Amino acid sequence: MPTSDNPHDSVFDQLANEYDAWFLKNANVLRSEVLLLALFLREPGRAVSIGCGTGLFEKILRDEHGIEIGYGVDPARGMAEIAIRRGVEVQTGTADQLPFEDGAFDTALLNGTPSYLPDLERAFAEAWRVLRFGGYVVVADVPAESSYGLLYRLAARVGSWDDPVLRGVGPAHPYPVKFVGGANWRTTEEKAALLTTVGFTDLETAQTLTVHPKYSDAAVEQPSAGHDRGDYVAIRARKPLGHGQNSGTAGTTVRSAPE
Repeated sequence: MPTSDNPHDSVFDQLANEYDAWFLKNANVLRSEVLLLALFLREPGRAVSIGCGTGLFEKILRDEHGIEIGYGVDPARGMAEIAIRRGVEVQTGTADQLPFEDGAFDTALLNGTPSYLPDLERAFAEAWRVLRFGGYVVVADVPAESSYGLLYRLAARVGSWDDPVLRGVGPAHPYPVKFVGGANWRTTEEKAALLTTVGFTDLETAQTLTVHPKYSDAAVEQPSAGHDRGDYVAIRARKPLGHGQNSGTAGTTVRSAPE
């Protein structure tokens, strides 16, 4: 997805339709994740989705929640073409070198992309650059410490969801191994620390998919505050109104979003 030197780019490019098909097979997981994003994307202003993929989430946010993410960037042309047809103005580019001017956006969304970014700190710094002062970044992904995170890493290690060690313990329609293999799953704390390093403040978290992955598609789940049990966690952080960047991670504080 988000970096041109990442071998996953070609995988996502070639399998764009399969990527969408997985979400449509897991419709309640999809809706739960959309509700989590909607919680942190109220009145986003001029917004960009970094690693927008096929624009599936952006279309649902617009059509069902009135939330407009009008711009996107993605290196996978096959995915970008689908996103364009869904109404997103997409530019070909990478998360570590965004094709936008400084301060161009009110909101930057990285949904499901952090685990596919080799240099996440640089990507966060680019998000910081293209945001206006006072703007927000929303980062949503599967945490490394979550049940899904652990299952994904195990599936990638054994190379198949059909391996005896995984039989009967995963979801009915698991995320294809070709998508999870080679991903760099990070903890919520790691992502929060990197956001603070590049200058973001006022971090808050919310979560969804709080039941075991085998049962997470049974029903749509409303998001809840915090990041202590969710298999999909969103962090919202603010680019402060001052100038310059923070020099380190000391004092990183993450608040739970209000219910």
